[in-house]
Amino acid sequence: MALIKSISGIRGTIGGKPGESLTPIDVVKFTSAFGAILSENRADKSVNTKIVVGRDGRISGEMVSQLVINALIGLGIDVVDLGYSTTPTVEIATKLEEATGGIIITASHNPKEWNALKLLNGEGEFIDAQVGAEVLRRAEEADLSFAPVEKLGTVTKNDTYLQKHIDMVLGYPLINKEAIAAKKYKVVVDCINSTGALIVPQLLNALGVEDVTVLNGEVTGRFAHNPEPLPHHLSALSKEVVKQNADLGIAVDPDVDRLCFVCEDGSMFGEEYTLVAVADYILSKVKGNTVSNMSSTKALKEITIKNGGEYFPSAVGEVNVVKKMKDANAVIGGEGNGGIIVPDFHYGRDALIGIALFLSHFADHKKSLKSFRGKYPDYFISKNKIELEGSLDVNKIFEKIKKKYKNNPINTEDGLKIEFDTDWVHLRTSNTEPIIRIYAESNFETTANNIANRLMQDIRESI
Repeated sequence: MALIKSISGIRGTIGGKPGESLTPIDVVKFTSAFGAILSENRADKSVNTKIVVGRDGRISGEMVSQLVINALIGLGIDVVDLGYSTTPTVEIATKLEEATGGIIITASHNPKEWNALKLLNGEGEFIDAQVGAEVLRRAEEADLSFAPVEKLGTVTKNDTYLQKHIDMVLGYPLINKEAIAAKKYKVVVDCINSTGALIVPQLLNALGVEDVTVLNGEVTGRFAHNPEPLPHHLSALSKEVVKQNADLGIAVDPDVDRLCFVCEDGSMFGEEYTLVAVADYILSKVKGNTVSNMSSTKALKEITIKNGGEYFPSAVGEVNVVKKMKDANAVIGGEGNGGIIVPDFHYGRDALIGIALFLSHFADHKKSLKSFRGKYPDYFISKNKIELEGSLDVNKIFEKIKKKYKNNPINTEDGLKIEFDTDWVHLRTSNTEPIIRIYAESNFETTANNIANRLMQDIRESI
């Protein structure tokens, strides 16, 4: 059982004891703390606090959603219930509804036993560390006061936002629907038994892609495979792309904020290169800067410089990437896990705008997706993790490793990033799982794996 409180929200496994996993008591406690803070801090006290709530297709989603909604009602807060939705859709709806904030019920890429509360401000963006700390404090201290019966909140159901999201994508100036439709693409989509099944095929149809095969299209929350869109989880999609003689495959995660592509021969386009390709397209139309987190490929920096912009790295976590994008006035940004953030669309990772921009870019290419991938550098990132047990002091472990590599360039803004000539390795604790992530990048797969293995051994020795 696990309960993780971080900048990525309140996340845990369902069941178990309060305070050790995401139980009904924990859901109500953290929801109530967040709702109370929003109510107290809202600018216009003449109207009720309004919070938008939406969820992905997880097994526990209905239960958690009812707990969240009723806790908010008990605080005297009005709720706009989107029901099944996606993370970027809830972000968009929060701003369009002029709500005080939003709550997304999803554990993103985590397996089915997990769920989470992702907390948004009135701009539809993740709350900052200061507000997050206050949520944790008030929840733990039970610093709460609920509304009398005459002042209970209300619930309004609104199932229109998935279509509104699609319409917004179609209206984005850089989307070339005509070019996409003219290609008559054949596409296979893995919707991983969640809400991507309700919106990704519909978006493709709206873009003029009529030949769409959907895998795992029933919204059951019983994921057909590990829901993180990594190569070793997408073998069925790769096989189906080849079997169908499709032009490409598309995979999203359960809350549709991560995106990756499969080439016509079943090989991976590379989740790191989703952002690289989209950034290349954006920068060919609009000059400007880019941002990605420190665990992302150096290819984005190279593409940015080539197009006359400046690249800025950020700490891992969407809220950190968004802050850096605003500071750097970036025109495109995101994370190497397939997260695309288009700031003049909205400040949130969004697989839907990512799909439309990627296809608009690919539509200008006369050959296959495999040859399209050949336009970009072929760096390799070795992605690894070590599970944390008990109360290990990760900072002490990192300090030992920092001393060992003191002659190398080191960045400590987010964990420990060490450079080796043109290669790098990034060590950090996860915001979403009780693990240390170890990512290493090199021009060669063997070198990247060797660097990662060396640092994993260093960690084990330090432990």
